[in-house]
Amino acid sequence: MRFLYSLQTFSKSRFSWLLLFFIIIGFEATALYFEHVMLLAPCVMCIYERVAMLAVAGSALFGAIAPKNPVIRWIGLIGWGFGSYKGLALSLEHVDYQFNPSPFKTCDLFVNFPDWAPLNKWVPWMFEAYGDCSKVVWEFLSLSMPQWLVVIFAGNLVALLFIVISQFVSKPRMFS
Repeated sequence: MRFLYSLQTFSKSRFSWLLLFFIIIGFEATALYFEHVMLLAPCVMCIYERVAMLAVAGSALFGAIAPKNPVIRWIGLIGWGFGSYKGLALSLEHVDYQFNPSPFKTCDLFVNFPDWAPLNKWVPWMFEAYGDCSKVVWEFLSLSMPQWLVVIFAGNLVALLFIVISQFVSKPRMFS
C-alpha cells in the first residue's frame, strides 16, 4: 500500500509529468536521429506511431499544468492511456507487416492525416513517410524498431495502470 500511495503522491508532482514528457521527447529525438542522421526512411506506420508518441507527450505537458488538480491529472492520465494504447495497436500492426508480409495486407503508401491537420504538409521533415512498412531496416538486441515500440508502449500502459490504481489508494496509517 505504501508503494501505491507513493506513486499517487508522485503522480501529483509536476516532476513526474515532466519526466514522462522528457522521456517521450527522448524517444522522438531518437526517431529523428534514425531518420535524419542514420538516413533510415520512416514508413507510414512509423509516422502514425510518432503521432501516438506525441499524444503521450502532449498529455504529459497537460498533466504538468496542475498535477494536484484531479481533473487536470485525470485528463492527462486518459490522454496518456489513449496515446499509449493507440501506439501499441499501431506497433503490433506494424510488426505484423514486417514478419507476416502479404501483397493483400500492406500499409498505405502515403500518410493520411485529416484535412484540418495535415501534419505532413505543415512539418514534412517530421511527418512525411517515404519508407516501406514491411522492411526491417534496424535491429537492436534482435528486436526491430516496431518491436521496440511495442515494448515502449506496453511499458507505458503498465506504468499507467499502476498510476491509475494508485489514484484510489488512501493514505496509509502511521502505526497499524
